[in-house]
Amino acid sequence: MAEITLKGNKINTIGTLPKLGEKAPNFNLRTIDLSQKNLSDFAGNKLILNVFPSVDTGTCATSVREFNTKAASLENTIVACVSKDLPFAQARFCGSEGIENVIMLSDFASGSFGKDYNLEISNGPLANLHSRAIVIIDENGNVTYTEQVSEIVNEPNYEAALKAL
Repeated sequence: MAEITLKGNKINTIGTLPKLGEKAPNFNLRTIDLSQKNLSDFAGNKLILNVFPSVDTGTCATSVREFNTKAASLENTIVACVSKDLPFAQARFCGSEGIENVIMLSDFASGSFGKDYNLEISNGPLANLHSRAIVIIDENGNVTYTEQVSEIVNEPNYEAALKAL
């Protein structure tokens, strides 16, 4: 389990992020049009998973905006923003913010992504939501970078993630 904080108060995830070099766990997530996406749908591309509790919070929204701007110039790289928000909320946010360069994916149906990637929060007021994390997967489905953000209200290290590409 990873110990993180929420505004300085200790909370935990159910485990630790996947190890560098190992195959990324498969996932089955919903898009904003309710279609399904699996890890294999991104094969041949680098994939940045920007994971967070809810797009309806300030830091989470900022991370989507930031990656949306940066994703426009990335070659052979897809940025997927993953939360347990309903696809309808994700679509509303993207529409109102003009978000077009990232893919929004929802883990609302089963929560299995949060469990398989060990980033589900296990206790505290955000229990059962996803912690803030970055996971980068290469073209062959291997994990090449991870960041478990230690304070959930902080933004991830965008530059370190992009440098890892």
